[in-house]
Amino acid sequence: MTTVALPRRRASGAALPSAAPGVAITYLSVIVLLPLAALLWQSQKGGADAFWQAVSSPDAAAALELTLGAALLVALNNAVFGTLIAWMIVRDSFPGKGIVNSLIDLPFALPTVVAGLTLLTLYGPYSPIGLNITYTRTAVVLALLFETLPFVIRSVQPVLLELDREMEEAAASLGARGHVVFRRIVLPNLLPAILSGMALAFARAVGEYGSVVMLSGNVPFSTEVASVHIYSQIQSDYVTGATAMSIVLLAISLAVLLSISALHRRSSKHVH
Repeated sequence: MTTVALPRRRASGAALPSAAPGVAITYLSVIVLLPLAALLWQSQKGGADAFWQAVSSPDAAAALELTLGAALLVALNNAVFGTLIAWMIVRDSFPGKGIVNSLIDLPFALPTVVAGLTLLTLYGPYSPIGLNITYTRTAVVLALLFETLPFVIRSVQPVLLELDREMEEAAASLGARGHVVFRRIVLPNLLPAILSGMALAFARAVGEYGSVVMLSGNVPFSTEVASVHIYSQIQSDYVTGATAMSIVLLAISLAVLLSISALHRRSSKHVH
């Protein structure tokens, strides 16, 4: 009887050790879950009344209102100008394009306090251009714009690179004008990436501290954002108020992250 040797199938990749999931879960628990659980435990020590009083006090409400309003304004601004910059980098050629593309990621690498000091040097009391906007809400928005610059750009850029340009050329050959091609063909493909970048920018702006604290002056009821309010509560030894506001910011950030996840799932289904 002759035996025929069947060809061996090559493994597609090395399997992870059986202990890897447990190690990963333990790591995530130590780094993320346990600190969050401790924060939740601390926030409920004073009871629901103390929690509500801390987050609804006039100064806390004013800080939260400024934070959310500025974060929303920054996210909307990034949706427009981030898409334009991504389009310029992908579709246009100009001298220094590589340098511009590298500088976009500078807010990721630069410490936020250094970013605040940089903006303070240009727009502070000793501004070389004679423009002083410190201790104003405009300064808060400017600092957040600097820190959130890359999110929409880096979300839209790979989608533009993979976008099939034959559809645009076909529409143009049929007489469609540029703005019609962009609105009917390009924008629907970019929209999930734009919304994802906006959500990330909003979440980053909600929790920003280092750059804002250098420019805003931290005036209660005027230029104090939520993160600075939390720090001031800690400095005043009012831990309940600090943890309560932290829980609010955590809930907002979590909602934003869940919306991003849902958006990605919906986009994947649309592609399939």
